[in-house]
Amino acid sequence: MVSSSNNTGIQVTEFLMICFPGMQDTQHWLSIILAPLLVLALTANFVLLFTIHQEASLHEPMYYLLAILSVLDVILCLTVIPKVLLIFWFNMKPISFVGCFLQMFIMNTFLPMESSTFLVMAYDRYVAICHPLRYPSIITEQFVINAAIFIVARNFLATLPTPVLAARLNYCASNVVENCICANISVAKLSCGDIRLNKLYQFVSVWCLLGSDLVLILLSYCFILRVVMCQQSGGAVTKALSTCGSHLILILFFYTLLLVFIFTNKAGKKIPSEVPILLNVLHHLIPPALNPIVYGVRTQEIKQGIIKLFKH
Repeated sequence: MVSSSNNTGIQVTEFLMICFPGMQDTQHWLSIILAPLLVLALTANFVLLFTIHQEASLHEPMYYLLAILSVLDVILCLTVIPKVLLIFWFNMKPISFVGCFLQMFIMNTFLPMESSTFLVMAYDRYVAICHPLRYPSIITEQFVINAAIFIVARNFLATLPTPVLAARLNYCASNVVENCICANISVAKLSCGDIRLNKLYQFVSVWCLLGSDLVLILLSYCFILRVVMCQQSGGAVTKALSTCGSHLILILFFYTLLLVFIFTNKAGKKIPSEVPILLNVLHHLIPPALNPIVYGVRTQEIKQGIIKLFKH
């Protein structure tokens, strides 16, 4: 434990991440699952990004939104998973005070950014299916730029107080974080101060950001489903349902995994502490691994672009 002394006593200057408190001797075996998933997630997202960059036919708003999603996935993966693997493989538990709160900021900001990107992509599908004639005039490159500004500004401003409130607490005792990552409450509860405001702000911000996104996404797909079911062409209905269905399943998986993590965390001692920790880690890994596969491979134009890329 690295510390310094002042008038208030011992001050924590770094934290120790012990990951799974009850699995210290066996937790390294989890790397057998996490490492391949990390390689898959990074490879799939970089292939998707490179394909969109290289293939001129993919320089359209819909594919730019996919590229934004891939960039967010890569950042989330690299922010969390490499440190977890270093802990498992080399017992590199220490993380600096600044590094911990930087990780907390990125996690708390980029996860809602991904949620907002899902919302914009749902709106893109809504316009494409419900208002196809107006699609070229509504979903433009300027629309993507405005959407990107909205995604960054909204979530940056809404989530910035979370790490700021946690960093301002007085850490004067234990520096052992019983988690694999610098989650807000896992770190804040080590302080000597009152953390009720931290808990309240995180609860309100998460439900306002992710909750509103999920409601609007579900509304979009309800409108899409209503229009699709009214179409006379069986082939068009099947194609629309197949594409939107796979997208909706992936989106629901993203939110379901997050909700399960929140509720298991609230359950406290009723559920082993390892469960919410594992869910938190997987939430930064499984969606990034699945997103480029479901959104990319199931999109014919991207599939052809990837085939052409590998042929060259």
